[in-house]
Amino acid sequence: MKGVIFNVVEESVRAEHGEDTWDELLEAANLDGVYTSLGTYPDEEMTTVVRQACAAFGTSEEDLLRRLGRVGFTALAGRNAQLMSEFTDTRSLLLGLNAVIHPEVRKIYAGAAVPVFEVVSGEARFISLSYRSGRRLCHFAEGLALGAGDHFGEMIAVSQPRCQHRGDDHCELVFTWPAEDQ
Repeated sequence: MKGVIFNVVEESVRAEHGEDTWDELLEAANLDGVYTSLGTYPDEEMTTVVRQACAAFGTSEEDLLRRLGRVGFTALAGRNAQLMSEFTDTRSLLLGLNAVIHPEVRKIYAGAAVPVFEVVSGEARFISLSYRSGRRLCHFAEGLALGAGDHFGEMIAVSQPRCQHRGDDHCELVFTWPAEDQ
């Protein structure tokens, strides 16, 4: 996993739980925690940190990853301001994951293994995307999308009718915008 994801998670933990919390989690997990944005680190280290944080914060992995993604979107957007300028709303960002965002990620972070998103369906008020990744960080992806909604000032809901964590071969993320008359 690329170090930039570790950096985003670190920033989110520090913002939500205090400056010393990240270091305490790393110490409890027996990790040195020196993550450079361009470095590549074992996926297991993120799994270890997440599990340690769940125990420390008394929350589920799903809820923690969703929250870290949501809070972390701001950090990712800030690091990629020029790329973000190509999007005017959450819908355009979600639809641009494979065509715009992930190719740029691969240019900046050589060897990055990004998830694959495919549009299953979409209408005016919803988009359904399949998510495929061996990392199984679908809840982090949900959080990033919710963070994008926050960034663009949009209320969106997300559901997951299919999920690898429930035995499905891939995840399906359904993003819904409320009707304008509500």
